[in-house]
Amino acid sequence: MRQIEKFPNLVAMFFARATAAGDRPFLGHKVGDEWVSLSWVDVAQQVASLAAGLRAIGLQPGDRVMLVSENRPEWCISDLAIMAAGCVTVPTYITNTERDHTHIIENSGARAIIVSNAKLARPLLPAAIRASEAKIVIGIDDMRIGQSALEYHSWRQLIADHPTDPSDVVSTATRDDLACIIYTSGTGGAPRGVQQHHGAILHNVEACCTLIAEDFGWDDEIFLSFLPLSHAYEHTGGQHFPIGLGAQIFYAEGLEKLASNIEEVRPTIMVVVPRLFEVLRTRIVKSVEKQGGLSNYLLNRAVAIGGKKAAGGVPLYDQPMNLIVSALLKPKIAKRFGGRIKAMVSGGAPLNPEIGIFFQSLGLTFLQGYGQTEAAPVISCNRPRAGLKMDTVGPPLDEVEVRIADDGEILVRGELVMHGYWRNPEETARVLKDGWLHTGDIGEIDDRGRIKITDRKKDLIINDKGDNVSPQKVEGMLTLQPEIGQAMIAGDRRPYMVAVLVPDPEWTQEWCARTGAACSATALIDDLDYRAALMAAVERVNKDLSVIERVRRFILADEPFTIENQQMTPSLKIRRHVLKDVYGARLDALYKS
Repeated sequence: MRQIEKFPNLVAMFFARATAAGDRPFLGHKVGDEWVSLSWVDVAQQVASLAAGLRAIGLQPGDRVMLVSENRPEWCISDLAIMAAGCVTVPTYITNTERDHTHIIENSGARAIIVSNAKLARPLLPAAIRASEAKIVIGIDDMRIGQSALEYHSWRQLIADHPTDPSDVVSTATRDDLACIIYTSGTGGAPRGVQQHHGAILHNVEACCTLIAEDFGWDDEIFLSFLPLSHAYEHTGGQHFPIGLGAQIFYAEGLEKLASNIEEVRPTIMVVVPRLFEVLRTRIVKSVEKQGGLSNYLLNRAVAIGGKKAAGGVPLYDQPMNLIVSALLKPKIAKRFGGRIKAMVSGGAPLNPEIGIFFQSLGLTFLQGYGQTEAAPVISCNRPRAGLKMDTVGPPLDEVEVRIADDGEILVRGELVMHGYWRNPEETARVLKDGWLHTGDIGEIDDRGRIKITDRKKDLIINDKGDNVSPQKVEGMLTLQPEIGQAMIAGDRRPYMVAVLVPDPEWTQEWCARTGAACSATALIDDLDYRAALMAAVERVNKDLSVIERVRRFILADEPFTIENQQMTPSLKIRRHVLKDVYGARLDALYKS
């Protein structure tokens, strides 16, 4: 079995892999209609030269460098070069507003900013101009920044002007040294800067490489990078983990082209958030339903058999049908995912177990991981050798201690735990106590050592009788219904649960066509038949919920929850505080009428 060695820092790991891989392809992206790849040696050359360029323009070890870019090869090159120069990367979301940028620039004390293009520079530059320390802007693509006190450099010219042999790069960083400050996207409040040291990310990489080697075999792996690289999950799981494996990374073109990108790239490992799996499940179900007949029958039988397997085993009388499903349906599904997927890994938010069972039923190995930015971010992950159970997030990674506090909170200790929040000693003291990270998650550990998350401590809804309700559980069940695209429930200190619903747009179009109703949002909001159809979906869910969990009334959202309207985080989790600000008064009114 291949094993990953211990490296002193992330830069050393990258250059070791680049030396071993040489001219093999490493970073792939779409140019026109063709996929183009940079080799490991090409990337190593650019990393070394950019690092020299950063030092030449005056950046010193320990300086923070902000990185604002969509997923592309230059993101990875910049990140590695910043660290190779002895500096600290501060990744930020491309959806950030000017106000967000101002907070992060000032809080981090960034001295320089690397930005990919003029569009992303527009909300960024006003914040940079006002900043007390950020005086250098480096543009990946050519851009003009106008007259200002900012010192502008071309990313490509810095590389061209400072050719450096990768063998001349010597990184003195230790595993304890700061690698990056990742600002949590924040489901509530201002983002906090999580200090991730080299050892924290390396621990994640080493443990995940061991998992792949032991459970799947470590070969020539291929990743398709889709989630924002500024998110800790993708930064570690979609960049440094593939580097540790010596894998090839392709950068997806976006959500609308993700399905075709998967078929073209044919990844072996996919790292994705639950919301995307929910979307993929809906598309698969609708596609098969349209085919009707045998395909629809086989899908229903496959999911039914998968449910039995998850509950304990497939009965003998189901074995013949299981063989038929394996021969006729599963190969078609596998082809949609490129045909060589070893594992699909879900993380970044809670997953409804039914989603995992669905994909597992179709022959795709589905692993749910658990973690948070403060733990670099992976704490645990399902793995076949521990027994796949979709209502758990698997056993902790190697060399990670996990225990359950008296109040049910999950506590974590190990090299993966952050050294604290940047310039925020109060919050650091609140979550780090005696070396233990207080995750804010409620859970338990089963008899096979697998962690089961029951809720977020801060997200628990406590009704007027003192009963606890898990919002993620109910919301996940609601969005499994074909009528409901998104949902948020509320009911803190109230007698029952209420909800904000975003109806599924495809279902809505079909309903309007079938009933002859006017298909406009303003007309539908008062359409009693439309609301009755949605209530029927809610009642289907209520049948499987306890009395205190059941949703009694709902309102319709004004628009879908999106990253752009600030109602979802970049990792596609709903921002409860934003939704409560928008819909709070209308939800309160449901208890009065």
